[in-house]
Amino acid sequence: MLEEVFREHWGRVLATLARALGDIELAEDAAQEAFALAAEHWPQTGEPHNPIGWLVTTARNRAVDRIRRERTLAAKTEQLKLQLRAPAAEQPVQQAAAFPDERLELIFACCHPALGLDAQVALTLRTLGGLRTEEIAQAFLVPVQTMSKRITRAKHKIRDARIPFAVPPAHELPGRLDAVLAVIYLIFNQGWGGGRVDLAAEAIRLGRALVTLMPDEAEAVGLLALMLLGHARRHARFRGDELVLLDDQDQSLWDRAQIEDARGLLGRALALRGSGPYVLQAAIAELHLTRPRDWQQIALLYERLEELTGSPVVALNRAIAIAEIEGPNSALAALDRIELDDYQYFHSTRGALLRRLGRNDEAGAAYARALQLAQTEPERRFLQARLHDLDGSTGDAGADV
Repeated sequence: MLEEVFREHWGRVLATLARALGDIELAEDAAQEAFALAAEHWPQTGEPHNPIGWLVTTARNRAVDRIRRERTLAAKTEQLKLQLRAPAAEQPVQQAAAFPDERLELIFACCHPALGLDAQVALTLRTLGGLRTEEIAQAFLVPVQTMSKRITRAKHKIRDARIPFAVPPAHELPGRLDAVLAVIYLIFNQGWGGGRVDLAAEAIRLGRALVTLMPDEAEAVGLLALMLLGHARRHARFRGDELVLLDDQDQSLWDRAQIEDARGLLGRALALRGSGPYVLQAAIAELHLTRPRDWQQIALLYERLEELTGSPVVALNRAIAIAEIEGPNSALAALDRIELDDYQYFHSTRGALLRRLGRNDEAGAAYARALQLAQTEPERRFLQARLHDLDGSTGDAGADV
């Protein structure tokens, strides 16, 4: 019960506290105390009628008590008492802001240009997504201690520089957008790739709020379309505990309304003359769902995306399209020019291409390396099945899952 409340409400509780306290670290400590108290008391007393109100009020009181104990901050205590006075313990804290959601205010604070991009993304995943430092370190492929220091420094920077938890002025919004989009998309991918569907849904909700705020920003619209096209297939991506590739998915399980919503958004982004990375990725995702697939167009879009981003992962996906147009030998030649030895999908794609060529020993080595790098149980089971199924039969080239 409490775990569900945490997943659903952590971001909102923390954002509300951070906005009022102006200190993410203090807000996070207070929120953690409130959730710990809930874990202690709710099993005996039952969940309150308004769990968010209970958590915010409890955390707020803990923060004020902590500040009171720090005598040098006595003046701030009086200020907080005025700011945080609530009519009742279980009444939700009302935010008098024109912003669609206080969590987006926290994202813009975390994505302030005073912070580096890695720190912006990591801090928002920690605060909004509620991910553990270990999970974030894994996503960034850095040691846990390195990530912990990075997040702590970012929190202190926001506090010490008095970065406001507020909507940036209109003229600053476009310049802050790239970081915010990157954060939202990484939150989505944590839900998509790690099986935390609540995070994927949270990212979509934040994406919708951002589009409401900035309706003429093609990249924001494109990102929302991209996430919806992926999320629409969430129920078809697994059969029990087994991962199901795109071409093997039961399309009756796809959310057609969500796909049509995404297509409408993609059309809107293109009408806004969008040609940035998120619009291109949304267009590619839509082509993957269309039968028959236009692999030439997919390859051209990946080529343009690679020009924009210089991403080796994009080059990997372009190689998959090349396999469908020119065959696996051409795709393997393209892969040989990419350096992604620590990337699971590089090796699984290479294994699939080698498997198509009947080079099963080499395919087995590639799948074994991918298995070493796999992060979730469904992916491990999928790769183990591939290793046990190297009997010379043909397979796909690592199509999107």
